[in-house]
Amino acid sequence: MPLNDIEVTGKPVDRGEEILTPQALEFLAHLHRRFAARRDELIALRAERRTRLAAGETLDFLPETREVREAAWQVAPAPADLADRRVEITGPTERKMAINALNSGAKVWLADLEDANTPHWNNVVAGQITLYDAVRKQITYTSPDGKRYELASDRPHAVIVMRPRGWHLPERHLRIDGRPAVGALVDFGLYFFHNARELVSRGSGPYFYLPKMESHLEARLWNDVFIEAQDYLEIPRSTVRATVLIETIPAAFEMTEILYELREHASGLNAGRWDYLFSIIKNFRDAGERFVLPDRDGVSMTVPFMRAYMELLVRTCHERGAFAIGGMAAFIPSRRDPEVNEKALAKVHADKEREAHDGFDGSWVAHPDLVPVCREEFDRILGERPNQLERTREEVQVTADQLLDIASTPGQATKAGLRAAVDVGLRYLVSWLSGTGAAAIHNLMEDAATAEISRSQVWQWTRNAVRLEGGETVTPELVRAVLAETCSALAGEAGGGEQSVHLDAACELFEQIALGEEFVDFLTLPAYERID
Repeated sequence: MPLNDIEVTGKPVDRGEEILTPQALEFLAHLHRRFAARRDELIALRAERRTRLAAGETLDFLPETREVREAAWQVAPAPADLADRRVEITGPTERKMAINALNSGAKVWLADLEDANTPHWNNVVAGQITLYDAVRKQITYTSPDGKRYELASDRPHAVIVMRPRGWHLPERHLRIDGRPAVGALVDFGLYFFHNARELVSRGSGPYFYLPKMESHLEARLWNDVFIEAQDYLEIPRSTVRATVLIETIPAAFEMTEILYELREHASGLNAGRWDYLFSIIKNFRDAGERFVLPDRDGVSMTVPFMRAYMELLVRTCHERGAFAIGGMAAFIPSRRDPEVNEKALAKVHADKEREAHDGFDGSWVAHPDLVPVCREEFDRILGERPNQLERTREEVQVTADQLLDIASTPGQATKAGLRAAVDVGLRYLVSWLSGTGAAAIHNLMEDAATAEISRSQVWQWTRNAVRLEGGETVTPELVRAVLAETCSALAGEAGGGEQSVHLDAACELFEQIALGEEFVDFLTLPAYERID
């Protein structure tokens, strides 16, 4: 489908012509031509910083932006429908899950085109169709067994905040001027083009979660994209609102600057977890034992370096009038095991209670059954107030050393932890390759960050010859033995068929990204080459 050097190479998608209109494609081409080259430069800057870290440099707060950190300024006031964010539910843009999220009682639905979505071309376009219908309150779904899902008429629906892909991912099914489009601009551009004006007419606006950023310069690029898009469609500037996920260790040192760059469009910051740990491993993989993490399940939000990160995020946000949004409660309640539910729900209550007491304005859940749990803990602190921006947490003083104090993390690496990393990483890759980016694994809703922390920990433990509890050393041979056992066990569960085909590819891919000589920046890059 060539159109003035714009070519769609993906297979036709049902109702795709409603989204991939000539006008929408021209808009994408306009954004691509204005911003793709700068995006490429910023990705190159990431690699340059990694090279410096490998040579012995460390991270610190930027001296050249000290004036920004010390000046008095605020982000734009929140629009009315984003003033209360005490419960946010996350999930992919699959129609049934979208309807359930909108009906869940959460204040916000994070409509995920990123880590909870496999970028099969069908998913990319069908997700936009789901969002188009959801914005217009016309979304319905009938399951194969005849059950009908539709928007509830007796309650408010969650406000849509869409998460596009990170800057690093291409969209190889759409080529502009002979090169793959930038995935982030495709996701943002299609949603903005079709829905921005409609959302404004309904008293809302185009709201976004921005993932995987590593610097304020990347935030500046997003801000320029917002300005250009609003001007192109003659929509007033500051209509867009963006919440940034602080899920990389470099971004943790530039929280204030990121908000500053986006200040006319900024809404808040969110505390990621698995991606944050993955980023620490990735950036300090050459730095030796003091950056080696124990079993991932033992790295809670209360360990010293995570505590410093969380408290700095709340203080940074509230000092600037932005919302601080807490981390994910990924538990999926079991219909068959009340004992599992009781223990897990107690942990969710404790986690959300801590966040509310620390000053967060809201938090994430992955399942509708957790919405009342999160709401209860934030209601207890907020009462009738929509947020707690007034808690500026001026007593919090976080240093660079505290953010990088990985060595004081309690716990050990264990054989069970190694097996769990391989098992969960493989299960998720099978799901991802088959087209499902949000996977229920062992009563947890997992996304791409799960596989990233799993494979990066295995890589880290192997390179550092970590001694497991009990004395065994992590070697490539040990990892391959555990991988072979796990692949065999999962093959028995799969029972042949298409799932087994994806399992073979997942086992091969996991070995490549967990034991390869060169550390792959994002597993989704080689994985993307294996899907349609």
